[in-house]
Amino acid sequence: MLPRRDLLEGSRHPETLGALFTLAETALRTWEPQVSGFLEAAVREEAEDRLGTLSELSLASEGGHPGAERRCLLLARTGQEPAAPALLGLEISGNFLFDPASAADMAEGLARSGAMPQERGDLWLRGDRGAQAIVSESLARRLDGTEGLVRTVPVRFEARPIEALQLPARRLPRQLTTVEASLRLDALASAGFGLSRNRMATLIRQGAVRLDWKLVSSPSQPLAVGARVQLEGRGELEVLAIEPTKRERFRIRLERH
Repeated sequence: MLPRRDLLEGSRHPETLGALFTLAETALRTWEPQVSGFLEAAVREEAEDRLGTLSELSLASEGGHPGAERRCLLLARTGQEPAAPALLGLEISGNFLFDPASAADMAEGLARSGAMPQERGDLWLRGDRGAQAIVSESLARRLDGTEGLVRTVPVRFEARPIEALQLPARRLPRQLTTVEASLRLDALASAGFGLSRNRMATLIRQGAVRLDWKLVSSPSQPLAVGARVQLEGRGELEVLAIEPTKRERFRIRLERH
């Protein structure tokens, strides 16, 4: 049995981590590799940090493409080959020309059609034509050929091999330096993601921005070294260094993923 009390101490996601610890115990006890459902990045990272201290356990993750945010956790005894999750692509087709939808709207439409959070991986928009997603094979088979609704738009679901999807481009890490008058979230995120400050403030208020994987709604939230900013559809920004300048401003080094 795992030392759960120690492993869960101070956890931000104790219930979900408890279920993952049960999978880990099963993998260790039965010598059979285990696979979780799709996890939010914050939960997966915390699980990897805590379970990664166990020398007898091997961890890996898979989300269907190299840059995937939502991923399944693969657990096996050290030295064993991890099990591969059964994943497929899902096409969500509809005419969104007159009623544009966000990725969150698409995810809500999937949920109304019976998709559970652990069955859905990354999802990305295809302009006014709909969206594509990586999902569990069972969900793809269940929804294939059926119809649903996203906002006011009727959609059709079709299963696809992952290699037939137009996957999001993988971003290579890139460092940049900016000088700002403050350490506000909207100022640093604007510089890091290459958007106007007004546009960034609007996205923050609309719930498209997360700080260390937690939704944030205040553009004036101050950032510190180590802060990680996630912008829906545009990747992640990390604050690497902050140095005051002689003119009472801040020279900030960022890394965008």
